[in-house]
Amino acid sequence: MPDKSPVVFLVDIDNTLLDNDRIQADIKDYLEREFGTGPRDRYWAILERLFDTLGYRDYLGALQQYRVENPHEVKLLALSFWLVDYPFAKVLYPGALEVLKRLRSHAPTVILSDGDVVFQPRKAQQSGIWDTVDGHVLIYIHKEQELEDVERRYPAEHYVLIDDKPRILTAVKKIWGSRVTTVFPKQGMYAHDPEAFASNPPADLTVERIGDLFDFDLNRLADQSADMASKRTSPS
Repeated sequence: MPDKSPVVFLVDIDNTLLDNDRIQADIKDYLEREFGTGPRDRYWAILERLFDTLGYRDYLGALQQYRVENPHEVKLLALSFWLVDYPFAKVLYPGALEVLKRLRSHAPTVILSDGDVVFQPRKAQQSGIWDTVDGHVLIYIHKEQELEDVERRYPAEHYVLIDDKPRILTAVKKIWGSRVTTVFPKQGMYAHDPEAFASNPPADLTVERIGDLFDFDLNRLADQSADMASKRTSPS
C-alpha cells in the first residue's frame, strides 16, 4: 500500500487536456473524404449507439461493427491505421502539458479517464501526456464507479479532480464529499450545454481553459477547507 499523500491531482483527458471535439471533426472529415457521407453517417450512428451502451466512444469498436456490415470494404484497413496514428499531440489545449508539469511539482498527479483499452491509452501516449505524468494513468470503463480502486492505488487525504464533464464532477463529489475539490474547465461540448448545467450543481472551481491553472495558487486549489465549495471561484 503506497503512503498516503496530503493531496493527489486527478486529471481527465478528453476536452480537458485534448480537444476531443477537434478529433471527432477530423474523423468525420476523413470518413467523408475517403468513403462518402453515407458511410460516414452510418459509422457515426454505430459509434453513438455504442456510446449510449458503454458510456464512452469506442472508435475501434464502432469500426469493427461497421466492418461486419461491410466485410468487403478493404479501405477500412487504412482507416484503422489513420485512427491509431492520429497525431494527438496537435490537439493538446494550449498549456496542457505545462499545467501537468506544474501540478506534478506540487503533488502526485494522475490521469483519470474512461474509454477503450487501445485508443484511449494511445491518446495519452502519443500526445505526450503519458510521459509527462510518468505513466501514472488510470483508464476505466466508468471511472466514477472505480473510486475505491483510485484510492487504493493513490491514497490521499484530499483529491483535486479536473474534468470537463459536470456529471462526473457531481458523481465524484457525492461519493468523496469534502475530500475532493472539483474543477471544471469550460472546454468542449459540455462548456455551453444548458442541460448539463441545469442537472448538476456547479463545480468548486470553474476556469475558462486548462491553461488558466498554470498560474493558479495550487495551495488554494488543494485546500480542503469548507469555504472552497462556497466561493465557487472563477478566475478572470
